[in-house]
Amino acid sequence: MITDLRDSGGGHSARLAVRRLTLTDFRCYGRLRLETDARPVVLTGANGAGKTNLLEALSFLAPGRGLRRATLAEVARKGAGDSAPWAVAALLDGPGGRVEIGTGRESGSERRAVRIDGQPAKAGALAEIASALWLTPAMDRLFIEGAGGRRRFLDRLVFGLESGHARHAGAYEHAMRERTRLLKAGGADRAWLAALEDGMARHGVAMAAARRRTVALLDQACRDGLGPFPAARLELAGEIEAWLDQAGEDEAEERLRRALESARPRDEAAQGATIGPHRSDLAVRHAAKDLPAGQCSTGEQKAVLVSIVLAQARVRTELRGTAPLLLLDEVVAHLDATRRAALFDELSGLAAQSWMTGTDDVLFAGFEDRAQVFRVADASVALATREE
Repeated sequence: MITDLRDSGGGHSARLAVRRLTLTDFRCYGRLRLETDARPVVLTGANGAGKTNLLEALSFLAPGRGLRRATLAEVARKGAGDSAPWAVAALLDGPGGRVEIGTGRESGSERRAVRIDGQPAKAGALAEIASALWLTPAMDRLFIEGAGGRRRFLDRLVFGLESGHARHAGAYEHAMRERTRLLKAGGADRAWLAALEDGMARHGVAMAAARRRTVALLDQACRDGLGPFPAARLELAGEIEAWLDQAGEDEAEERLRRALESARPRDEAAQGATIGPHRSDLAVRHAAKDLPAGQCSTGEQKAVLVSIVLAQARVRTELRGTAPLLLLDEVVAHLDATRRAALFDELSGLAAQSWMTGTDDVLFAGFEDRAQVFRVADASVALATREE
């Protein structure tokens, strides 16, 4: 189903905004073309209608595996086959002008293809055009489950502020996997291991340093809270980060190289690296209550998460002139009326478009005409009318 909604002036948006989204064989969508203006987008409909699939498609406009961390095969339309191609294409408007992005899986390929204005590009190049940040119901337990989810959340925050972070993280992960493979096989050449450990040290310390800079900015931005959203305190916990507190990056790199070399027998037994930035954690406290966020109520935890995301959007706007696309799945589920109103006010003023989902239209009434509302049902999308 094609929906056409344009700005009355027909001009470019001053905000970063998706103006056209096209899906081909993506999740439940065989073919979809959706056109929007620069205002926040609200997607409403029953559970299972395909709302979150639209947010996931948008998340592929940024580097990474998307908000569900799915494989290329998993996002292909059900029944299309394990090697089926799929595509997400978007026309974006923003301060830098208009740009077309296409990404997806080509037939028989196991690599994600990316095109920018029709030309082949690397996925990392997407970070120079747009960043995306998301909240999903699965993240409601972010503060009470393992550190892995918090690291991924933190890295998504860092990606939006430091475009080189994705490259360092990818290089670090690759070197770490190769080192683990060699240790498992036994009898690896020591020079080869040393070269991989050198790469882990260089890229790992760069990752840790970028995280420290981002957390420092966000901690400052979160100190006062945002209206009814609670103030939060953020801190990094990790061995590499502690070294950076004590010395510069060069010294931290050397210490990590020596630590990795010494840890080879232990890491061989553990079948993985036991030291490095992949083991760091993000510690978050509810400032007013002086409690770890994980000890707060479900509603307070959600409010703290929203506070951090909005702080990141503000920091990015100050530093780079534009906010990230915000993809907020069922974001109002645990927010009271006062916090919903404050959220809608903030999203309406951001320098980037936000996309929200929900099952209950009434919860979004506070947007009034500041947002565009679409109904999602059976893998089709239609613009809601005021009479509805």
